[in-house]
Amino acid sequence: MRITEMEFVEGFIRVTEDGFKKGWHERNGGNFSYRIKPEDVTAIRSELKPSSHFTPIGVSVPNLGGEYFLVTGSGKFMRNVSLCPEDNIAIVYIDEKGENYSIVWGLEKGGTPTSEFPTHLMNHSIKKELTKGKYRVIYHSHPVNIIALTFVLPLEDKVFTRALWEMMTECPVIFPDGVGVVPWMVPGGRDIAIATGKLMKKYDVAIWAHHGIFCAGEDFDNTFGLMDTVEKSAEICVKVLAMGGKRQTIPVQGFRDLAKDFNIDLAEEFLD
Repeated sequence: MRITEMEFVEGFIRVTEDGFKKGWHERNGGNFSYRIKPEDVTAIRSELKPSSHFTPIGVSVPNLGGEYFLVTGSGKFMRNVSLCPEDNIAIVYIDEKGENYSIVWGLEKGGTPTSEFPTHLMNHSIKKELTKGKYRVIYHSHPVNIIALTFVLPLEDKVFTRALWEMMTECPVIFPDGVGVVPWMVPGGRDIAIATGKLMKKYDVAIWAHHGIFCAGEDFDNTFGLMDTVEKSAEICVKVLAMGGKRQTIPVQGFRDLAKDFNIDLAEEFLD
């Protein structure tokens, strides 16, 4: 089976298409990565190039040593991924030390993995450890409404979490741990990777002020669905603010009742 016919590649491409249609990926905005399952690596190994030229990652992720990732390319447009995957995405091998990478498939017309690759790998490393390997997806996009909120709400985890929880009853169920907020930082470097990684130890959602959002998840559907839910909640919040603000909302006891009925643990720090 050709690499582009593999189920995980088709699922990856579907997310890039859906995200573009949502308006989350202007020009070459956003990036996406997936930690490939061992059985899928085995199935495509004959199509992978030997790992010869290695490039420093910029961060050390030893628990990802020997892993393979499917990732979008730097400067590539999400809208073009489905048209020609070979030119716009890549499969990357991480060396045994977790310090260097080698492109073993894709980006046939040249290029490198997304400039946010260090942030992706640091988050993959954290989530792999915390979930015992269950999480495999990191997704970054530029949703309009969540970015808009970073200009008017205090850049605090509690403020954003509570605001988003209150907009739709399902939100506390879908992201019960809340969301974290990174103040504005220059993207693509070690500092923002470290700042995002600290939040990913606690949350599955990290909002980058005036920039976008990072989500982590077990698979494509759950990760895309998480981002879609956060952005929809942000859209409602923007409209509520535009209409003059809240007149009523979900009471604190309502959140506690919701948590009990849905058997979820809501962070009490966001309820006081």
